Amino acid sequence: MSRLLLDTSAYSAIRRGDERLREPIREAREICLSPIVLGELRAGFLKGDRPAENEALLQEFLASPRCHVPTIDEETAHRYGAIHDYLRRMGTPVSANDLWIAASAAQHGLRVVTLDGDFDRIPQVLVTKLEPLAGA
Repeated sequence: MSRLLLDTSAYSAIRRGDERLREPIREAREICLSPIVLGELRAGFLKGDRPAENEALLQEFLASPRCHVPTIDEETAHRYGAIHDYLRRMGTPVSANDLWIAASAAQHGLRVVTLDGDFDRIPQVLVTKLEPLAGA
C-alpha cells in the first residue's frame, strides 16, 4: 500500500475522471494534499464558474479518513532550501510551489503523483508521473 501526495494536476485529473488515477487512489493507504496544492486549487476555483461546487467536492475529498494535509514546518523549509540549492546548481530550477510540494513529500515519505514535468527534475522525491491526456 502506498502513501501518495497529489499535486494540483493530479487532483484536477481525478475530478475530470482520468481513469489512470482510479487504481492508484483506490489502493493508496494514505492520500495527501499539501497546503500549497490547496492554495493552488482554491485560486483556480475562484477563477472558474463553480467555486462553491468545487470547494464542496474538495471538502468531501478531504473528509476521507485516508486523506490528510501534511504540515509545512521548519523541517520542510530546510528540505526546500536543500532542493532549491541542488536544482540551482544543476541549472534546472522549478516553480517555488513545486519545490514546497517536493519538500513536503520528501519530509513525510510520500510519493508525488503528477502530470507536471517539473517533478522529473527533482531527484530527492519519488514521483509517479502521468502524461497529460490529449485535449486535457
